[in-house]
Amino acid sequence: MGTLNYELILSQKGIGIPAGEGLKEMSEREKTIVGISIGDVNGIGPEIILKTFSDSRMLDMCAPVIYGSIDVLQEYKKILHLPDLPLYSISSATDLKRNKVNIIDCFEGKVDLEFGQSTAAAGELAFKSLEKLTDDALASKVDVIVTAPINKRNVSEFYSGFTGHTGYISDRCEKEALMILCSEKMKIAMTTGHISLSKVSSTITTELIIRRIEALHKSLMQDFGIDRPKIAVLGLNPHSGEHGLLGSEEEKVILPAISQVKTKRILAFGPYSSDGFFGSGNYTNFDAILAMYHDQALIPFKTLSFEDGVNYSAGLDFIRTSPDHGTAYEIAGQKLASEASFRQAVYKACDIFSQRKSELTESEEVIS
Repeated sequence: MGTLNYELILSQKGIGIPAGEGLKEMSEREKTIVGISIGDVNGIGPEIILKTFSDSRMLDMCAPVIYGSIDVLQEYKKILHLPDLPLYSISSATDLKRNKVNIIDCFEGKVDLEFGQSTAAAGELAFKSLEKLTDDALASKVDVIVTAPINKRNVSEFYSGFTGHTGYISDRCEKEALMILCSEKMKIAMTTGHISLSKVSSTITTELIIRRIEALHKSLMQDFGIDRPKIAVLGLNPHSGEHGLLGSEEEKVILPAISQVKTKRILAFGPYSSDGFFGSGNYTNFDAILAMYHDQALIPFKTLSFEDGVNYSAGLDFIRTSPDHGTAYEIAGQKLASEASFRQAVYKACDIFSQRKSELTESEEVIS
């Protein structure tokens, strides 16, 4: 389908554009409004955000609004030696300047930077940033959101029961989000997310797997423009249970789910033993993969796509992406963080937004 594919438009050597390749002229009104949460300010979040938009050509494709602290970002701007980066303080996303990096203050008072440390103030700012950004996304004041890495522990000390971006945003939208990790090499989703391994077997059910496959199938068509997506479903146990010898979930839970979705003309196959599936390269034969639990998805994905991987939350009221890494406390404040994954998250959010607009336009043309 007709997406603008910003990743190709702004493909880089480092962060530059190859000779002879340029960006289509885009009117100010057409720019995608990208809302960005600041993340943990003692981690690498502010650094990767500002590094991403230090290339002014990023402002040719989108209008960023960072929800956080103007004082913190000005301090980071000095640390990173980015005097020419245009930061513009606004009170509302409706007042944004489309050719600048816009900042909405979400925190009253000063936040002292303590690089590499988990602090209560950083957790409070991270949550308030996410809360305000989600408010504005639900009110359609921004087109898409991109979330910078947080420390779940210090946020949970401020907001009880917090388990991560995906769970919080899903609750706010009252929708069941599907986490899809995306790169040029693969797309992989998870049946279960941030739960302990001991709870996975009792959590997965035929009904849950059916919902996940259907949500993945819908997203592949709606968000990625794949007409007849092929989905591989992984098993839970070693060797996919070895016909019940090493576990019964494959035969009792997973296979029935695959059989039922096939009656709905969804091309789902498996269950596959994950070691052989990835080791043989069989994953390249599918448009997407459904894993049973967190590390079954994250280990192969990050092994193959750590630099350019993106986390996408499908099935929500708005588009949300994030980089596929954490706060990286160990390198915070040292100017060593790579912005590659965050930049890809911005590209992917804009690309999916463009895809959805294209689908809507085609639907309206058919109706008329």
